[in-house]
Amino acid sequence: MNRRTAGDLALTEVGIGAAQFGNLYRETTDEASTAAVDAAWVAGVRYFDTAPHYGLGLSERRLGDALQGKPRDEFVISTKVGRLLVPNPGGEGAFDGDFLVPATTRREWDLSRDGIRRSLHDSLERLGLDRVDVLYLHDPDEHEQQALSEALPAMIELRDEGVVKAVGAGMNQSAMLARFAERLDIDIVMLAGRYTLLEQGALDDLLPAAQANGVSVVAAAIYNSGLLATARIRPDAHYNYGAVPRELLERTGRIAELCDDFGITIPDAAVAFPLRHPAVASVVIGTRTERHVSEAAARHRTEVPEEFWSTLVQHGLLDERAEVAHHG
Repeated sequence: MNRRTAGDLALTEVGIGAAQFGNLYRETTDEASTAAVDAAWVAGVRYFDTAPHYGLGLSERRLGDALQGKPRDEFVISTKVGRLLVPNPGGEGAFDGDFLVPATTRREWDLSRDGIRRSLHDSLERLGLDRVDVLYLHDPDEHEQQALSEALPAMIELRDEGVVKAVGAGMNQSAMLARFAERLDIDIVMLAGRYTLLEQGALDDLLPAAQANGVSVVAAAIYNSGLLATARIRPDAHYNYGAVPRELLERTGRIAELCDDFGITIPDAAVAFPLRHPAVASVVIGTRTERHVSEAAARHRTEVPEEFWSTLVQHGLLDERAEVAHHG
């Protein structure tokens, strides 16, 4: 699989997001998680992303176990900081929200220098690794000033010490990520759901800021909560974790019709689209099973005709600036 540079790293064009390893919405097993990682490895994927938030550390433990025995210098792994996992007495009998794990610990915001370092230390223990390559500040939406003044500088310090190779932030919005890229010496950001076949708002702020400041972008949540994950739009599909607005459902249907005309599927196009922008280094696709991984790899291998993209623009279904950026 092709790789793209992100600072001192080389990321495969497809990465595996391990949130579902943390029992997101439904339970999975250690064996299924390992099988998914093994399938990704066979497909050439060498970038894996996780976070303490995913299943109160369960995702990190499962991903670390699945990577044991793989040559450490051959893969890139990212995790996240900003919230510590602390004891939660009495939580044994309850589940942790969307993650079906016992709520024996809880998340506690800590963007201090010591909190950032402790979070990384705890993640390394759960992963069973001596280092991670990329460290993201996770969803600091309500903590922008402390992110700018304390958390991200502490992460930059870790990078400059050689503890990690790249630092940045991961969020569901592009505007704050753009400000981080403009104001701090970060290397990489993860943008979830805001630069996809359906949404190109990041063209207004993050993508030009990233290009101007040498910051790489990893595009995540490229299926927009599943709306773009199937060749035929499911009646129970979600968008941004909720009901799909009627106008957006109609627009998705029009894109699907054009996909049919070009002999491809919406998921094929959804994987290909973010990678057309020169600032995007990888697309991270959330997977739970070996089958999910195989489908993602097959979609990445699908050749999407160049005329398809210009046709979307002609029909008002794609921001023309995306094509201008692609063609330089």
